[in-house]
Amino acid sequence: MSEKTIHLETIEATQRLGAVLARLAVPGDVILLTGGLGAGKTTMARAFVGEIAGVEEVPSPTYTLVQAYVSRAGFDVLHADLYRVEDPSELIELGLEDAAANGVVVIEWPDRLDDALSDNRLEIELDFDGVDGQEHRRIARLAAHGSWGERLGRISA
Repeated sequence: MSEKTIHLETIEATQRLGAVLARLAVPGDVILLTGGLGAGKTTMARAFVGEIAGVEEVPSPTYTLVQAYVSRAGFDVLHADLYRVEDPSELIELGLEDAAANGVVVIEWPDRLDDALSDNRLEIELDFDGVDGQEHRRIARLAAHGSWGERLGRISA
């Protein structure tokens, strides 16, 4: 496992990191986003999906649980928000395992899962890094597994 910490001074920095990760993603990847409410998970996921799928409108899947897209390269991209999931058995019909095998999956609140879905995963913990009056500052702790280990080195802090 490789690790990296990145300070995100602005919301735009969070969005840029999401876009950079999208350019590095390949089928079989899973991106797991953790952090408290308002930590930037959805901001990063939207930027990731917007970049990889070439779409401007990326609604949060808070109520639908999953939104499906097709990447610019033609593989499936799923954006899941598992915040409302109470039991992992609710996830069986969402298609996350199939998408993780053949496409890319971005998951907010992955602690609701039974397993990590893929050996090629990037775990990102987002947290607040600001002082009073600088609530937009975040810190991203990235833990790369599988083939993400090599790709993590291509991300500049």
